[in-house]
Amino acid sequence: MKVNATFVLSAARAADLPRDGFPEVALIGRSNVGKSSLINALVRRTIARTSSTPGKTRLANVYRVEPAAGSPLYLMDLPGYGFAKGRTSEEEFAAVTSEYFGRGQAVNALLLVDARHPGLANDLEAWTWLKTAAVDCGLVVTKIDKLARGERIRAVKAIESVHEHSVLPVSAVTGEGLDELWTQINRWANSSRTPKATAETRATPTRATEPKPRPTARIAPEKKAPKRDPFVAADDFHRGILQIGAAKRTRTSTGLPATTSR
Repeated sequence: MKVNATFVLSAARAADLPRDGFPEVALIGRSNVGKSSLINALVRRTIARTSSTPGKTRLANVYRVEPAAGSPLYLMDLPGYGFAKGRTSEEEFAAVTSEYFGRGQAVNALLLVDARHPGLANDLEAWTWLKTAAVDCGLVVTKIDKLARGERIRAVKAIESVHEHSVLPVSAVTGEGLDELWTQINRWANSSRTPKATAETRATPTRATEPKPRPTARIAPEKKAPKRDPFVAADDFHRGILQIGAAKRTRTSTGLPATTSR
């Protein structure tokens, strides 16, 4: 599939993000889950910088994508969690994600989970939070190519069991699952209206400084997740991330080994 894609900007604040109303799909996940690699694989060119150092993405990186068979949209690469070093980095992650989902813009989101590390607590916390903050969300299992057949089957079943939701296994290396992922992204983009194209928006333009109403999170009945205020849920999740970072620093200062992931 032919895709036109360009890097737009890196935003530290919600005020810096695009305001043209095109659909947005946010990518959330741990710092080494492979968000940048997945974006490059989706658009079939290198537009997102990858790094061997976890926690490198400290801003919201915005990419405008125009699939040949779909509507234009933005892919939003948000800061990762779980590997940011120091309290400052963890606070930056919390600040950027809180502002992003607090704009009132209707956003769909993908939570990326590493196939090699199923059932991590902060992934589950992120999923619980996303179900209230986003209009709709999906679970993507990355780096599936790094597991043998039997291991990947067990990993997928474990992630589906913990999150109580179906998952899509993908590989940025082999291309597995990318067509199915594009199907989901295009479905979201095509079902979203572009405000500039609607008569209502033309008749009543919204000033750039005027806040938009909060989106109402639509949660599928089978998920049976309680409805929570997106801001409260986000605060709970971010507080948990900060506490995890503090616990790691305490273990290190006392001579105990900090838990790390492969």
